[in-house]
Amino acid sequence: MQAQILAPAAVLVVWSLIVLLWIIPARFGAVAKLADKSALPNKVGVRGNDLEGVLPDKANWPAHNYAHLMEQPTVFYPTVLILAIMGPGALDVALAWTYVALRIIHSLWQNLVNTIPLRFLLFITSTIALVVLAVRAAMATLLADPSALPV
Repeated sequence: MQAQILAPAAVLVVWSLIVLLWIIPARFGAVAKLADKSALPNKVGVRGNDLEGVLPDKANWPAHNYAHLMEQPTVFYPTVLILAIMGPGALDVALAWTYVALRIIHSLWQNLVNTIPLRFLLFITSTIALVVLAVRAAMATLLADPSALPV
Protein backbone atom coordinates (compact mmCIF):
# COMPACT_ATOMS: atom_id res chain seq x y z
CA MET A 1 0.00 0.00 0.00
CA GLN A 2 2.98 2.36 0.52
CA ALA A 3 3.69 2.50 -3.21
CA GLN A 4 0.02 3.16 -3.90
CA ILE A 5 0.08 6.32 -1.73
CA LEU A 6 3.39 7.46 -3.23
CA ALA A 7 2.19 7.10 -6.84
CA PRO A 8 -0.06 10.19 -6.76
CA ALA A 9 2.84 12.27 -5.42
CA ALA A 10 5.10 10.99 -8.21
CA VAL A 11 2.44 11.84 -10.80
CA LEU A 12 2.09 15.36 -9.39
CA VAL A 13 5.87 15.82 -9.58
CA VAL A 14 5.83 14.79 -13.26
CA TRP A 15 2.83 17.03 -13.93
CA SER A 16 4.63 19.97 -12.30
CA LEU A 17 7.58 19.43 -14.66
CA ILE A 18 5.23 19.28 -17.65
CA VAL A 19 3.75 22.64 -16.62
CA LEU A 20 7.29 24.01 -16.21
CA LEU A 21 8.06 22.99 -19.79
CA TRP A 22 4.71 24.47 -20.90
CA ILE A 23 6.02 27.91 -19.89
CA ILE A 24 8.72 27.84 -22.58
CA PRO A 25 6.58 27.77 -25.72
CA ALA A 26 3.92 29.98 -24.12
CA ARG A 27 6.33 32.79 -23.27
CA PHE A 28 8.79 32.45 -26.15
CA GLY A 29 5.93 32.18 -28.62
CA ALA A 30 4.40 35.36 -27.22
CA VAL A 31 7.75 37.17 -27.36
CA ALA A 32 8.23 36.09 -30.99
CA LYS A 33 4.78 37.47 -31.87
CA LEU A 34 5.29 40.73 -29.99
CA ALA A 35 5.03 43.59 -32.48
CA ASP A 36 6.91 46.10 -30.32
CA LYS A 37 10.05 44.37 -29.00
CA SER A 38 11.06 47.57 -27.24
CA ALA A 39 8.24 46.86 -24.77
CA LEU A 40 10.34 43.98 -23.37
CA PRO A 41 12.21 44.81 -20.16
CA ASN A 42 15.69 46.04 -20.96
CA LYS A 43 17.53 45.18 -17.78
CA VAL A 44 19.86 42.60 -16.33
CA GLY A 45 18.20 39.86 -14.33
CA VAL A 46 14.75 39.96 -15.91
CA ARG A 47 12.23 37.81 -14.07
CA GLY A 48 8.97 36.31 -15.24
CA ASN A 49 7.04 38.95 -13.31
CA ASP A 50 8.65 41.60 -15.51
CA LEU A 51 6.68 40.18 -18.44
CA GLU A 52 3.31 40.87 -16.78
CA GLY A 53 1.51 43.52 -18.78
CA VAL A 54 4.02 43.17 -21.61
CA LEU A 55 3.00 39.78 -22.94
CA PRO A 56 -0.62 38.73 -23.41
CA ASP A 57 -2.11 37.40 -20.17
CA LYS A 58 -2.54 33.91 -21.65
CA ALA A 59 1.23 33.66 -22.23
CA ASN A 60 1.79 34.07 -18.49
CA TRP A 61 -0.90 31.65 -17.30
CA PRO A 62 1.36 28.55 -17.32
CA ALA A 63 3.92 30.40 -15.18
CA HIS A 64 1.19 31.43 -12.74
CA ASN A 65 0.02 27.83 -12.54
CA TYR A 66 3.56 26.52 -12.06
CA ALA A 67 3.92 28.89 -9.10
CA HIS A 68 0.69 27.45 -7.67
CA LEU A 69 2.09 23.93 -8.09
CA MET A 70 5.08 24.98 -5.98
CA GLU A 71 2.85 26.29 -3.18
CA GLN A 72 0.02 24.13 -1.80
CA PRO A 73 1.43 20.77 -2.98
CA THR A 74 4.35 21.37 -0.60
CA VAL A 75 1.85 20.36 2.09
CA PHE A 76 0.67 17.36 0.04
CA TYR A 77 4.12 15.77 -0.37
CA PRO A 78 5.02 15.41 3.33
CA THR A 79 1.45 14.37 4.10
CA VAL A 80 1.79 11.51 1.64
CA LEU A 81 5.20 10.57 3.07
CA ILE A 82 3.79 10.49 6.60
CA LEU A 83 0.99 8.21 5.45
CA ALA A 84 3.42 6.00 3.52
CA ILE A 85 5.46 5.53 6.70
CA MET A 86 2.46 4.99 8.96
CA GLY A 87 0.61 2.68 6.57
CA PRO A 88 -2.07 4.30 4.45
CA GLY A 89 -5.60 3.04 4.12
CA ALA A 90 -7.61 2.79 0.92
CA LEU A 91 -9.32 6.11 1.71
CA ASP A 92 -5.93 7.82 1.96
CA VAL A 93 -4.95 6.53 -1.47
CA ALA A 94 -8.29 7.63 -2.92
CA LEU A 95 -7.93 11.10 -1.38
CA ALA A 96 -4.38 11.44 -2.71
CA TRP A 97 -5.50 10.53 -6.24
CA THR A 98 -8.47 12.88 -5.92
CA TYR A 99 -6.15 15.72 -4.91
CA VAL A 100 -3.79 15.06 -7.83
CA ALA A 101 -6.59 14.70 -10.38
CA LEU A 102 -8.17 17.96 -9.24
CA ARG A 103 -4.79 19.76 -9.36
CA ILE A 104 -4.19 18.54 -12.91
CA ILE A 105 -7.67 19.62 -14.00
CA HIS A 106 -7.06 22.96 -12.24
CA SER A 107 -3.80 23.36 -14.18
CA LEU A 108 -5.43 22.60 -17.50
CA TRP A 109 -8.26 25.02 -16.75
CA GLN A 110 -5.93 27.79 -15.60
CA ASN A 111 -3.53 27.37 -18.52
CA LEU A 112 -6.18 27.12 -21.23
CA VAL A 113 -9.37 28.92 -20.12
CA ASN A 114 -8.67 30.60 -16.78
CA THR A 115 -12.13 31.70 -15.75
CA ILE A 116 -12.30 32.12 -12.00
CA PRO A 117 -15.56 30.43 -10.86
CA LEU A 118 -14.63 26.91 -12.00
CA ARG A 119 -10.96 27.42 -11.17
CA PHE A 120 -11.93 28.44 -7.63
CA LEU A 121 -14.24 25.43 -7.28
CA LEU A 122 -11.42 23.10 -8.37
CA PHE A 123 -9.06 24.78 -5.90
CA ILE A 124 -11.51 24.55 -2.99
CA THR A 125 -12.39 20.93 -3.75
CA SER A 126 -8.73 19.90 -3.96
CA THR A 127 -8.01 21.81 -0.75
CA ILE A 128 -10.77 19.91 1.06
CA ALA A 129 -9.24 16.62 -0.11
CA LEU A 130 -5.83 17.80 1.15
CA VAL A 131 -7.22 18.92 4.52
CA VAL A 132 -8.88 15.53 5.07
CA LEU A 133 -5.67 13.76 4.02
CA ALA A 134 -3.59 15.93 6.38
CA VAL A 135 -5.97 15.29 9.29
CA ARG A 136 -5.76 11.57 8.60
CA ALA A 137 -1.94 11.80 8.60
CA ALA A 138 -2.03 13.64 11.91
CA MET A 139 -4.40 11.04 13.36
CA ALA A 140 -2.20 8.21 12.09
CA THR A 141 0.77 9.63 14.01
CA LEU A 142 -0.96 11.04 17.09
CA LEU A 143 -3.05 7.92 17.66
CA ALA A 144 -0.32 5.41 16.79
CA ASP A 145 0.09 2.54 19.24
CA PRO A 146 3.66 2.83 20.60
CA SER A 147 3.61 -0.84 21.64
CA ALA A 148 3.27 -1.81 17.98
CA LEU A 149 6.54 -0.07 17.10
CA PRO A 150 9.71 -2.15 16.67
CA VAL A 151 12.05 -2.17 19.66
